[in-house]
Amino acid sequence: MNICVLGAGYVGLTTTAVLAELGHDVICIDKDPDKINQLRQNHVPIYEPGLAELIKNNSNRITFCTDSQKGIIKSDAIIIAVGTPTDQDGKPDLTYVLSVIEELSASIFSYKTIITKSTVPPGTNEMIEQLLIKKGVKREYFDIVSNPEFLREGSAVYDMFHSDKTVIGLKKHDLRSLPIMREIYNGLEAPFIVTSLTGAELIKYANNAFLATKISFINEMSRICDAYGVDIEEISKGIGTDPRIGSQFLQAGLGYGGSCFPKDLQALYYAAVSKNVTAQILQAVQKVNETQIDLYLKKLQSVMPDLRDKKIAVLGISFKPNTDDTRYSRAVALIEKLISQGCRLSAFDPIARLPEHVLEKANQAETLEESIDQADCLILATEWEDFIHLDWKHVKEKMKGNIIVDGRNCLEPEKLKALGFQYIGVGRG
Repeated sequence: MNICVLGAGYVGLTTTAVLAELGHDVICIDKDPDKINQLRQNHVPIYEPGLAELIKNNSNRITFCTDSQKGIIKSDAIIIAVGTPTDQDGKPDLTYVLSVIEELSASIFSYKTIITKSTVPPGTNEMIEQLLIKKGVKREYFDIVSNPEFLREGSAVYDMFHSDKTVIGLKKHDLRSLPIMREIYNGLEAPFIVTSLTGAELIKYANNAFLATKISFINEMSRICDAYGVDIEEISKGIGTDPRIGSQFLQAGLGYGGSCFPKDLQALYYAAVSKNVTAQILQAVQKVNETQIDLYLKKLQSVMPDLRDKKIAVLGISFKPNTDDTRYSRAVALIEKLISQGCRLSAFDPIARLPEHVLEKANQAETLEESIDQADCLILATEWEDFIHLDWKHVKEKMKGNIIVDGRNCLEPEKLKALGFQYIGVGRG
């Protein structure tokens, strides 16, 4: 099948690569000419394990270009994979989606299946249909499908090949789209969950909101564990064995970040409030996450009251391992707060770079050795495997001080204490 993907971000590029691997001819469109030029030269501008190789292996079935009309006219199915950031009030910004609607309305002259993979607030797909009709597109020329993605940055390619579900939102009486969607995803084993357009939109938001809730819940439990001298890891293990709860997303730490959870919770909260629904759990989840960094700072200041001019080595900049994405990164937020305390920051990450506004006041070390050299304190902020398995005896020799702040509760406290470190975690007994 000829498929056009509008947007060359994490979702768009992963979707393009996987669909090409499944045998489809895919045209991936992006308005950024520099990005398209890079992709044409087999350089993927984002770090995502396995993505560059998959695109290169399927280069004969993938076309990258900036001409959306060409891609839309040539293709049978159009996948919308553009960004939907939030504004200052938490309301989703649909500027890019509205731009896509303009391009579609000027380019549809035969039947197309229009598939929205972007995360959009409830009612958006219904709006897309109405706007296209209003702009003169014949109703018989298209069907709208809501097909949200559930990809995790750092494992997006794996997730698409091994998804636990494929959510398909359809208009009532739409008999054409489901067979087309089955053809598009032929070769993947994920079961289809078929619902309404708005139902699919809410499944996406509910999915991310629930996972974020698990993270904030275990972080709140870690505070209670601190008060009673109990190890939160034992609590996580104890409740995680319950199949009704599950073990994933029960790792206490600095909190959640990234391009999805923060904005999706804000967007869902905004959607609820716009319909006069009180969303108290969503408020609480965000409040716990916002205050988790302050909890760690308070713990650090209990053993190092004056942070001025102290060299703090922060290991990790990205919001999670195996990605270079720093959007809503808890590591970056922590660094910003430490800078405000007058620290000398030396951050290191295997892939990610500090945002420009932070680089003005902090140093990004080119090597881990440079970061930890003569550091008064080391903070593990992103749980990269290389950080977890450091030669801690060597680290101790390089550091000036002996304070280790475990921002992801992924280190072994007793092992570090035996080497002479002063270990700080949350809820570690």
